[in-house]
Amino acid sequence: MRLSVIRPVIAVALATALTGCFNSVDPVSEMYGATMGSTYSIKWVPVDDAPDTEALQADIDGMLARFDAEVSTWRADSTLAQFNAAPAGTCMDMPESVLTMMAQSDRLSAESDGAFDVTVAPLLKLWGFHGDPQLQTVPDQELLEQAMAQVGQQHLHIDDGQLCKDVPLTVDFSSIGAGYMVDRVAERLEHYGIKSYMVEITGELKAVGRKPGDRPWRIAVEEPRDDNRVAQIILALDGESVSTSGDYRNYFELDGQRYSHTFDARTGRPVMHRLAAVTVLDDSATRADGLSTVLMIMGEEAGWDYAVSHQIPAFFVVRTGDVFESRATPRFNALIEGEE
Repeated sequence: MRLSVIRPVIAVALATALTGCFNSVDPVSEMYGATMGSTYSIKWVPVDDAPDTEALQADIDGMLARFDAEVSTWRADSTLAQFNAAPAGTCMDMPESVLTMMAQSDRLSAESDGAFDVTVAPLLKLWGFHGDPQLQTVPDQELLEQAMAQVGQQHLHIDDGQLCKDVPLTVDFSSIGAGYMVDRVAERLEHYGIKSYMVEITGELKAVGRKPGDRPWRIAVEEPRDDNRVAQIILALDGESVSTSGDYRNYFELDGQRYSHTFDARTGRPVMHRLAAVTVLDDSATRADGLSTVLMIMGEEAGWDYAVSHQIPAFFVVRTGDVFESRATPRFNALIEGEE
């Protein structure tokens, strides 16, 4: 695994929070599509005996469509939506995707003392993040307590391949779902013998191998600005997944206070700290996706201490007035300086 960073900051037009930088003359195949209410892009160095681009895209699109049918919370007929609509005490057979993500979520929740939680959907709805933006408001305490009675990952458990809930919970895997599918698509590419590739789904990304000419996949991480898109750092990856969480794309302001769409299930409230964005590197895109959420919930101080003590490669961007200040954990610096 090789990883380096290029500075200084340069201005680029980024289609997503994370995107690749490519030379159009590279002999690299590519495909694009829509999924999870957003987009995906895949680039790879062709190999003999692998399917052609059209066949490979049909295969990948099929994977993404099956995943949507299993876990989408925006369609009533998905397996997870049916579970969410069922009453307390329900146990349902679940596909491997749900069981695997639930196991990963339980690990993240336990490691973060409950900061990570996949049942916060009632809170987002209450505060107005699911629906008409005109309804975004700070709820009164009574309504907040009612919503909190339907939140709590500890009320979920897996029993013999079934997912069970003790209270009427709504499960939403949006905090790790894209990362999970990045890992699955990467596995599919390697199944076909493809060893050098970049997979990006809704901004979650994994890059492996080298491009022709022994050049790395270069990935831009944008500065968390509200007004335009600027690359803050550019990473050269080989074997790492990258995930960025931030409060700069989905929030509302009321009476001069900024309310993020990132919620702490332990309080029922949006995070209110100065951390604008955090980027995490990990071999697993699923785990990078989840860890960036964990650190974003914890904030610039508790999140930093957690990342350092758990040796997480993380890059923090803190909002100080109109200025952004950034710092990287020792583990992140060790990776970009090639000390491993």
